[in-house]
Amino acid sequence: MSKTYAEINEKIASGKAVVLTAEEVIDYVDKKGVEQAAAEIDVVTTATFGPMCSSGCFLNFGHSTPKMRISEAWIEDVRAYCGIAAVDVYLGATELRHNDPANMYYPGEFRYGGGHVIEDLVAGKKLQLFGLSYGTDDYPRREIRTMFDINDLNQAIMSNPRNCYQNYNVATNTSDKTIYTYLGILKPRIRNLTYSSAGQLSPLLNDPLYQTIGIGTSIWLAGARGIVYAEGTQHCSKVERGDNDVPVEGAGTLALSGDMKKMQSEFVRGVSLKGYGVSLALGVGIPIPILNEEILMRTTVRDRDISACIIDYAHDYPQKTGKVLQKCTYEQLRSGTIEIQGKEVKVSSMSSYNKALKICELLKAEIQDGKFLLSEASQRLPLNQSMQALNIQGPTK
Repeated sequence: MSKTYAEINEKIASGKAVVLTAEEVIDYVDKKGVEQAAAEIDVVTTATFGPMCSSGCFLNFGHSTPKMRISEAWIEDVRAYCGIAAVDVYLGATELRHNDPANMYYPGEFRYGGGHVIEDLVAGKKLQLFGLSYGTDDYPRREIRTMFDINDLNQAIMSNPRNCYQNYNVATNTSDKTIYTYLGILKPRIRNLTYSSAGQLSPLLNDPLYQTIGIGTSIWLAGARGIVYAEGTQHCSKVERGDNDVPVEGAGTLALSGDMKKMQSEFVRGVSLKGYGVSLALGVGIPIPILNEEILMRTTVRDRDISACIIDYAHDYPQKTGKVLQKCTYEQLRSGTIEIQGKEVKVSSMSSYNKALKICELLKAEIQDGKFLLSEASQRLPLNQSMQALNIQGPTK
């Protein structure tokens, strides 16, 4: 049997939709069988929560008196990009605070940056704006320093070019020294492994061929209604896939946007990573409409069905050799230890499965209450796209 978006939305609006989380649907299908479950279930909620470096926001401050065309700006001493219009800026999650005091005493430590500014904005805190200008006839003011919070802004629009990676590397370190990465601290001689994914809850792992998630899909973005506005940067769908079509390496990505004024600070958190910089941990939930049995079966993917590649970040990651030390499943990763090269190695996650599950439940409740209707994608994500590499000419240093 098959359903349409309109039929599912009609059931949501009337409070009759059957909604399960990506965790609940596994046992439900085992118990009921695919055919019966597909007839009964209308929506499966998926989610993830973890660092997403390619994030940021557009902010509009409104005009001062006299007017000013801001050409340089800092929010809490974190630089924002001003090459847009008079009082529009873009703040990136990984931008560092100017002369972060922590760096003066603890080299490699980063305490505050763009991700923390975004967290503080969503939390309603007062922040300092400092802006400079060269001055023009119509925008004569040359300097401004003022305090503001998110309610003083005309718009605060999160606009993230790359979120929700469809699978990713598991990182380790074969060298004799500790290294510092965006996947955390990696101890020497393969003494730990780190990864970042919600596994069986993750949106694109439940829709591996992008049958429902695409451009125009409505999402839950840190508590606000958001949207997929494009394929994410570095979207690379032409990759090795398992028997269940789930990629065994980093693949598709999503570009997401939403209103920061409606977000919940619990799901927008600044992150400091020693030796790397700062980032933003973000919560994303995406509903998958159960249009047919095939789509339902893909939402029953288990951690044991999802494989990932263990990569040596001391050598193979920066050199892009593509060497895989070993493959493992998310079931093994979530167990806390993995055997590699004959020894048990501890595993830690940069993402939070519990937070992702909470997001699944919150989105489920909104749909059951008729507050969240589904939207059909206006365009599918590319399914056979490779990622280009930079062809460097000349000196590399």
